[in-house]
Amino acid sequence: GFARLRVVARGVDTALFNPRRRSANLRRAWGLAGHDLAVISVGRIAPEKNLPLTLRAFEAMRAANPAARLILVGDGPERSALQARHPQHVYAGMRTGEDLATHYASADIFLFPSVTETYGNVTMEAMASGLAVVAYDYAAAAEHVRHDYNGLLARVDDAEAFVRSAEI
Repeated sequence: GFARLRVVARGVDTALFNPRRRSANLRRAWGLAGHDLAVISVGRIAPEKNLPLTLRAFEAMRAANPAARLILVGDGPERSALQARHPQHVYAGMRTGEDLATHYASADIFLFPSVTETYGNVTMEAMASGLAVVAYDYAAAAEHVRHDYNGLLARVDDAEAFVRSAEI
């Protein structure tokens, strides 16, 4: 017979990904003052990450809060084209370890419109860092985000609902 199987859920290092890593200096480097809103997206800058929806959602947020900034953490094949079309955003490049954790903790809201993730560890890292999450009701977000409690969830592939959630 089979030995007893044990399933271990994926976890996040909460000593590393932690709100205490918030950096006023990093926020100033992003062009933010005081309580200005920092919206972050973390991941590969590639077509499968649904970045056009990230941009749409952020623009809806910025309409309500003109001082808001979008911080894109990551690199990939679409970065140079995206940066050329949207130079107003902060392109932080690839970050790892404590540097990545500081970027998360220094933001306020995490946008994650991807529907290609098998799990999406970035969602858990953002939550551990104290961020509100706006995501689709899918994968890690469906499992860990409680709508209207620690984030907002939109029905999968409903771009308009995702944008409306980000506007709130």
